[in-house]
Amino acid sequence: MRRIFFAIYLVCSIAVILLPGKTNAQSVPVGTPVLDDYYRRMQLVGKVDSNLSFTARPIFPGYKSQIHDVYDPDSTLKRDHWVSTGPISFGNGHGVFQVLPLTWQQQFNSNHPYGWNDGAMIPAKGYQTMVSGGFFFKYGPLSIQFRPEFVYAANLPFESFAKGHTDQDLYNFYIFANQIDMPEHFGNGAYSKAFWGQSSVRLTFGPVSFGLSNENLWWGPGIRNSLILSNNAPGFKHLTLNTVKPINTYIGSFEGQVIAGRLDASGFLPMDVTTQSDGTNLLVPKTKDWRYFTGFNINYHPKWIQGFTLGLTRTFNAYHEDVKGFSGYIPFFVPYQKVNTNDGDPFPRDQYTSLYARWLFTKAQAEVYFEYGLNDNSYNIRDFIGSPDHARAYIFGFRKMLPFNGSNDQHILFSGEVTQLSQTPDRLVRQAYGWYIHGGVSDGHTNLGQILGAGTGTGGNLQSIDVSWVSGLKKLGFGIERYEHNVDLYEVAFPDINGNSRKWVDFAFALNGEWSYKNLVFNAKIQEIKSLNYNWVLKDYVPDQYYIPHNNVYNLHAELGVTFRF
Repeated sequence: MRRIFFAIYLVCSIAVILLPGKTNAQSVPVGTPVLDDYYRRMQLVGKVDSNLSFTARPIFPGYKSQIHDVYDPDSTLKRDHWVSTGPISFGNGHGVFQVLPLTWQQQFNSNHPYGWNDGAMIPAKGYQTMVSGGFFFKYGPLSIQFRPEFVYAANLPFESFAKGHTDQDLYNFYIFANQIDMPEHFGNGAYSKAFWGQSSVRLTFGPVSFGLSNENLWWGPGIRNSLILSNNAPGFKHLTLNTVKPINTYIGSFEGQVIAGRLDASGFLPMDVTTQSDGTNLLVPKTKDWRYFTGFNINYHPKWIQGFTLGLTRTFNAYHEDVKGFSGYIPFFVPYQKVNTNDGDPFPRDQYTSLYARWLFTKAQAEVYFEYGLNDNSYNIRDFIGSPDHARAYIFGFRKMLPFNGSNDQHILFSGEVTQLSQTPDRLVRQAYGWYIHGGVSDGHTNLGQILGAGTGTGGNLQSIDVSWVSGLKKLGFGIERYEHNVDLYEVAFPDINGNSRKWVDFAFALNGEWSYKNLVFNAKIQEIKSLNYNWVLKDYVPDQYYIPHNNVYNLHAELGVTFRF
């Protein structure tokens, strides 16, 4: 860790010399209710710099000098409020202090856990709440953002995988569960925990920032999901060297981030049941060590293609006690092909990489994007050409704004996104088990028991469509989604059933809204979910029937949040 700290420090020192300037380093944390998506919507209508890719978040909109308060981007709070302080300048303009918004988020699941991209919240049944707030301080290049989070969940019991399954099913379940830290239950009672949340300490010089952070990161262009990093899990401690605005060059602009951090285990069992009916143990204990996680995300915006961004991410995940040497702590130049690394890594570790693109069409007020990732490197070029879809996953989506009611400030927003994490038929030749599971690290691609990337989880597929009326910070709409749970587990665990009769598929319909009034910003969502073949239980099975009858459950998922801006 000291070596990578020194390397990042050296790069930052060079940046201090070469890139002098004055920049507000205040971020809009990933998952900030209403505002996190507001800036991206405004880019579609030409009100945010088109060079900003939104593929390396959190974003730092304060670098635009005309935005005085990143939490009041349209100045409605300044014009109409109960109390307003906003950023307070001192030290002849060199210093800034601001009380950050106080946010209270709540959610509820009536039958079983559902939902993701909620940060420190856990997958749970019943009522759950998260409170966050704090302050931002800046003087010269130094900035401190202190924004802790506190989570409480009733964490009620619900029907787990163990009920209605055979010993063989349990054995198959643990083939996956022993390779990833993704517990069904986070304890057997109420859950409460405090986190550092979206806190950071930074030194910022021009477009470059260096510091220590616990913020959630989102890499890639996806909106509903991201392959590598999202706010599905709690934020983790990491050193960061990143851009806070695009770096302009003769050939175009660049954005990027390099991190080195610590991931921790949840400490919970994969499932309450750990043995078969005859007492045979199924659980393989995981290594009791924290994980060293490092990676980079870099993208390029060609000056000749307006609105187009092309990016690359790569991450490495290993138990800290295994990491050896300089190339272990800074492994970014390790060849992709296994033939060039003596058929593997020098110590157990998992690698992920993704290539992504986003194309913004400001005149059409639209965007398209995709991300394609691999969690297992090919042996050589011949191997890749012969099986390019081995261990792959992808995301693609679009957004389109249409003017509404003859007003430039009102639009209808159409959105669609597809996430595909399940394996292709290549698994019949070479089994990869599933995304976020690889073998070098038995905790998988997780932090505190939750997936760092797509909230649909390993082997999960999602198709979603959303239609909304939007006007500034206000938004009203509905969404439809189809969520197919862990197809890779299904293919391994239940090969005796033909067709799709035993797949666990959720169909969900949601109404959602966002609204601002004076200092308050509200967000709400109510979603009805019908789960077909919940937990893949074989009950009342009839051969050749597409879905098993009497094994469907209904779940009500609700969210309600309120944010008070100072």
